[in-house]
Amino acid sequence: MRTLAIDSPQQVGKTISACGWVHSRRDHGGLVFIDLRDHTGLLQLVIHPEAAEAFKIADELRDEFVVRATGEVKERDDALKNDKIPTGSIELVVQELTILNRSEVLPIQPFAEAQANEELRLKYRYLDLRRPKMQERLKQRAEYYRFLRSYMEEHDFIEVTTPILANSSPEGARDFLVPSRVHPGKFYALPQAPQQFKQLLMVGGVPRYYQIATCFRDEDPRADRLYGDFYQLDLEMAFVSEGDEVRRTMEPLITQLVTDFAGKKLLHEDVPRIPYTEAMERYGSDKPDLRFGMELVELTDVFKVSGFGVFKNAAASEGGAVKAICVKGGASLSRSQIDKFTEIAKSEGAGGLAYLTYKDGEVQSPIAKFMNETELTEVKNRSQADDGDAVFFGADTRGVVNKVLGRLRNEFAEYFELKDPTVVALVWIVDFPFYERDEKTGKLDFGHNPFSMPKASLAELDSVQNKLDIVADQYDMVMNGYEICSGGVRNHNPEVLYKVFGLLDFTPEYVEEKFGAMLNAFKYGAPPHAGCAFGLDRIFMVLTGEDNIREVVAFPKNGSGVDLMMNSPSTVDDHQLKDLSLKSIE
Repeated sequence: MRTLAIDSPQQVGKTISACGWVHSRRDHGGLVFIDLRDHTGLLQLVIHPEAAEAFKIADELRDEFVVRATGEVKERDDALKNDKIPTGSIELVVQELTILNRSEVLPIQPFAEAQANEELRLKYRYLDLRRPKMQERLKQRAEYYRFLRSYMEEHDFIEVTTPILANSSPEGARDFLVPSRVHPGKFYALPQAPQQFKQLLMVGGVPRYYQIATCFRDEDPRADRLYGDFYQLDLEMAFVSEGDEVRRTMEPLITQLVTDFAGKKLLHEDVPRIPYTEAMERYGSDKPDLRFGMELVELTDVFKVSGFGVFKNAAASEGGAVKAICVKGGASLSRSQIDKFTEIAKSEGAGGLAYLTYKDGEVQSPIAKFMNETELTEVKNRSQADDGDAVFFGADTRGVVNKVLGRLRNEFAEYFELKDPTVVALVWIVDFPFYERDEKTGKLDFGHNPFSMPKASLAELDSVQNKLDIVADQYDMVMNGYEICSGGVRNHNPEVLYKVFGLLDFTPEYVEEKFGAMLNAFKYGAPPHAGCAFGLDRIFMVLTGEDNIREVVAFPKNGSGVDLMMNSPSTVDDHQLKDLSLKSIE
């Protein structure tokens, strides 16, 4: 179909052909009107009885038939012009009409005001993609990629593709394994990230590398995380020893995407840097949304000798804490609404949710009677609570308190509509713990990945008492409460690599088996290097104002990791399993 939107008046009098889908059909007795649609919009066709063959075919047309129409472009009468569409001043008077393909009644209605549920739309995604919104998203995404590539090439990055069939490595998520037919009993892994390959490119003399990489992780899907495969802007820079050089290089790309590509406002022109520990203490999260305040208030010292046993016990215990958040306007919450927030707090590990409300100059709460005047005054002053506000408390181990109040901070901001969709708040979170303790197993593991450089010498690593105190030169970028980037200064020293694995009781043999290529490469003059990777789907979701990441991908899987359209995952024939030396266990 010709794109007539830009030069419609100049087409008048010309004979053209247009192809597309029948969007609607109107029979006015002596005339048939067809709205023809393609990715550029709508064009009105007019079929007169004088064009006998075309008029006959027009009688057969139904919605979503695919047709080709040839005729003369004419200007509409002034009274019939439609200024709501770009081609509203013209119409195509059809001389020839051809049905290219017929359509059954659609199982979903892409152009209806009320859309089908997500499962049905994903099953018929090829029809859902006909929606104008989805067409616009696909075009925006193409422009988004052009924007990224242009920036990277302007900054002397070289695009290099890396293998999809790779080796399994501990990146923090489950691998997708691919059995080898020619090497029975052995497996490839789909890469969780091109981490080892990009570091090897640095050893190979590539000064600055990038690619729009497909990554594979067997993680549970969420509203902001796709299942299976996703895309990231992966990059690495040679002869870089400090993370801030990477951050300074890449920060303008993201700020320009916000302002120039998405047309949104930046909360901070200069993106702040906040250490991980400070972020957890102030916001209860390592991916804080800075579009609103509601910071966590420290009250542990206030309640160490309190008459309120719950707070006193938490404050006096080793590793315990009492903290609070002030919710502006929170005094308007009903009892049932507070109960819902209490359930959220419990889901994060809290025993309950204590609170104070300030109404008509008084403090109202079931727990107020257990606090003395000094404590009440300190709470009000530190939280800066005013009349009409509410203060919600957390009292437990410091980790639980931060986690609970961090989640509540986000939930209250959602409820009170504090997240301005026209504003983007960026922040770098820096200095992450090198190791972290798994909440379920209690075992130590790498905080991000094992390839980052610890901010400690070999001697310091040998003498450290608490491994959780080791800090890595790792950094994340956060956009409106979503982690959109993770990176670090890389460990290019074989001795240090052996040591960081050894502190988790991995043997040198294990390290050599898993990372032999990297270890060997590092022996031959590896430059210091650093890099990061940006989650492209998640960034695009935020920039386009979507709440569900599946809305910004052409063919996503559903919330259970199933491709309803292609019916995958699916079973395979026994002979295929036999070729791979595998058996299926029911």
